Amino acid sequence: MAGRTKQRVFEILEEGAAGDSASHFVDRMLALLVILNVGSVVLETVPAYGERYRQAFLVIELVSLFVFTVEYVLRLWTADQHGALRHLPSWLARLRYMAYPAAIVDLLAILPLYALLFFETTDLRALLLFRLVRFLKLARFSPGLASLGNAVISERRALVGSLIIIMGVVLTSATVLYIAERTIQPEAFGSIPAAMWWAIATLTTVGYGDVVPVTTFGKVVAGIVMLTGYAMFALPIGIVATAFAREIHQRDFVVTWGMVARVPLFASMSAAEIAEVMKLLRAQRVEKGAIISRAGEDAHSMYFIASGRVRVELPNQTFELSDGAFFGEIAVLKRTARSAHMTALSICNLLALDAADLHVLMDRNPTIGAHIRKVVRERIGEEIVTPGGDLTEEEIRAARKASDDPDD
Repeated sequence: MAGRTKQRVFEILEEGAAGDSASHFVDRMLALLVILNVGSVVLETVPAYGERYRQAFLVIELVSLFVFTVEYVLRLWTADQHGALRHLPSWLARLRYMAYPAAIVDLLAILPLYALLFFETTDLRALLLFRLVRFLKLARFSPGLASLGNAVISERRALVGSLIIIMGVVLTSATVLYIAERTIQPEAFGSIPAAMWWAIATLTTVGYGDVVPVTTFGKVVAGIVMLTGYAMFALPIGIVATAFAREIHQRDFVVTWGMVARVPLFASMSAAEIAEVMKLLRAQRVEKGAIISRAGEDAHSMYFIASGRVRVELPNQTFELSDGAFFGEIAVLKRTARSAHMTALSICNLLALDAADLHVLMDRNPTIGAHIRKVVRERIGEEIVTPGGDLTEEEIRAARKASDDPDD
């Protein structure tokens, strides 16, 4: 019982499925509380609001302390459910988890107020900067921010190289202006460090106008630095943008690859062959309550569930399929009818594989065609299939197992 409870808490806090309403509710409430906290920290610096609503800000802080403390303790308790930590003893898994960047942010989100309580003061402005660290908690609830962070980390060497180039340009332009302007404007260009302020303002195209060259040579150099600034700062932006797009594509690719590779029809294919099949997949979004297919209608495609939950109703049984499952494999092998009535229990993102597209690929690529025909000969006739339908016994067994063993 305790193991199931811990697993469920972990799913709610860390990796809830797309259709997990409890996980989504907790994520939204925590995100709203973070936004409320940051808003109160900003508003209390306004003198009129700070004095008038001081008690309200204190209540928000105390409620946040309680909620964030419970969250941190529960995340620490379920730390040994993380895939990378499951092989470790519970105490060691928790110690390792405490070193994770997200866990450090969670700890910093509650330490400031405990420090205030320890020193017996209600002046929340004393630890203003540390309280704003809570804003970083929002990264936990945004896959996009996580992907952006991964992109920056993956390109850290290129970004450091770009920074070195930019600093080189700053130093060079500051040195040239120091030589050209030091005797005319000693207060602004009397040293290279002083000239670097002008170089940074000009290179970033900010151009405050508080320091400007007056000599002809200095103005020519300033023009070159301005034009160079566009190229210099476009370099790291381009690096991050490319890495971010690659990260998103790679994440979707890995998820889709895993789903396709689990289908018995494609399981023994090579990497290149599975990649060819993936090109045929067609994205389809289904709203909650929508009917995906009706029993008895013609089946001409199979489906992969990228996210969401689907109820499958057979004449003698009903079960659910969720993220990563597939159904209708037989539909791409032979002309048949739908075996079950299928309804979306949540918003579903499906990937459809049409039989016609697969057969075109088989004709175009003899190797893939030969492999699939071999699998068809081995499976059709030997494996139990819902009579005249598109669901295999293997799909049904997998769905039953997922329903009976939620902890797996």
